[in-house]
Amino acid sequence: MDLKFNNSRKYVSITVPSKTQTMSPHIKSVDDIVVLGINLSKFNKLTQFFICVAGVFVFYLIYGYLQELIFSMEGFKPYGWYLTLVQFAFYSIFGLIELQLIQDKRRRIPGKTYMIIAFLTVGTMGLSNTSLGYLNYPTQVIFKCCKLIPVMLGGVFIQGKRYNLADVSAAVCMSLGLIWFTLADSTIAPNFNLTGVMLISLALCADAVIGNVQEKAMKLHSASNSEMVLYSYSIGFVYILLGLSCTSGLGPAVAFCSKNPVRTYGYAFLFSLTGYFGISFVLALIKIFGALLAVTVTTGRKAMTIVLSFIFFAKPFTFQYVWSGLLVVLGIFLNVYSKNMDKIRLPSVYNLINKAMDVKKARTLAQTV
Repeated sequence: MDLKFNNSRKYVSITVPSKTQTMSPHIKSVDDIVVLGINLSKFNKLTQFFICVAGVFVFYLIYGYLQELIFSMEGFKPYGWYLTLVQFAFYSIFGLIELQLIQDKRRRIPGKTYMIIAFLTVGTMGLSNTSLGYLNYPTQVIFKCCKLIPVMLGGVFIQGKRYNLADVSAAVCMSLGLIWFTLADSTIAPNFNLTGVMLISLALCADAVIGNVQEKAMKLHSASNSEMVLYSYSIGFVYILLGLSCTSGLGPAVAFCSKNPVRTYGYAFLFSLTGYFGISFVLALIKIFGALLAVTVTTGRKAMTIVLSFIFFAKPFTFQYVWSGLLVVLGIFLNVYSKNMDKIRLPSVYNLINKAMDVKKARTLAQTV
């Protein structure tokens, strides 16, 4: 519709776009959330949650298995950064392919923001992969699981969020349970290295920040998951390539992988493919439910990864792992409860006491009669 008013002094034109036209991302507040061709916007919140959780668990469990399998190859441990470079290259290709399949191909998030996100992504994944050259896999995963509290702190300082007592209790329970797991691991199978601890700690700090930065950017600019993956990982690929070239770490890694390309690049492709699918569901969780719930789901997935690691790769075992896992489960329950406090009403201590007194009085009255 086009309305025009024209006189000798003024000309006013008001244009209303048709339904087929794309509105500005700043005006369009609600976008369809599509993950691997699945339009999650058609489902209710509960169904969206279960689809995302299923995707995270399935793909990241395979991802974790392949990651440990790659680093179990003799002589591969020094090349964690090269694996990250190959992983970022595959992610960029996957993101480009997926972006071509959607209608809106515009880049909505500013380039400066992507440079920051790419730097944090490189720190998270590169340092995490490299730390496996110094730490055993369960220990590395346990350290990564302790990012719940940093994510909450990042939410407070970056986005100005406020968390309730249930959220804080969930983070404390999960972190304490996972720390207890680490202590058990150090007792029966000590494999700690100061360099590895420093690397995974730095990865943890970057990981704690990146979820909040991604959530804020995606909500502010209504960006798609494929756009976020493409630009953050392609810029990160350039960062790592420059770093490896400057430190002369590229040549030895290429020479090593070329000796057995099927086990190195073949595993790396499957590793990257499952990781890409997994990160797509994680970004959907961040966009729909926020960074804290996404971290809680990925933390639960990591606990399951540790269990599978003990099943597929021979390791000593102690029941302290079981008690630690139960504490983590309690933390997950507290977090889910905090997100559904209006639907899940737990009875208070006062109500429990009154109910017990009423039952006791009823029994006494029955006996008297």
